[in-house]
Amino acid sequence: MNKQELIDAVAATTGESKAGTGETIDAIIEAVTRAVSKGDTVQLIGFGSFSTGARAERSGRNPSTGETITIPAAKTVKFTAGKAFKDAVNAS
Repeated sequence: MNKQELIDAVAATTGESKAGTGETIDAIIEAVTRAVSKGDTVQLIGFGSFSTGARAERSGRNPSTGETITIPAAKTVKFTAGKAFKDAVNAS
C-alpha cells in the first residue's frame, strides 16, 4: 500500500474528503518525524512505538576494490510493533 492508497482507505472509512485526509496524514507523519528527530519516543498504544537508536562506527569493505573502509556512526530509527498489531498480523 502506498501513501495515496492509504489516504483513499482512510477517507473511505471515515467519510472525510481525500484532501483533508491527506493533510491529516501529512501532519501525523511530520509530528512523528519531528519528535523522533529530537530523540523522543512516539508510542501509539496497540500499534507500536517509534524511537531512535545508535549504530556504532564499524569497518567494511568496498565490494569492487576490496579496500577496507570505515563506515561512520549513525542514528537509526527503530519501530517496535505493539501487541495488538502483532496479534492482528499473526491472526491472518
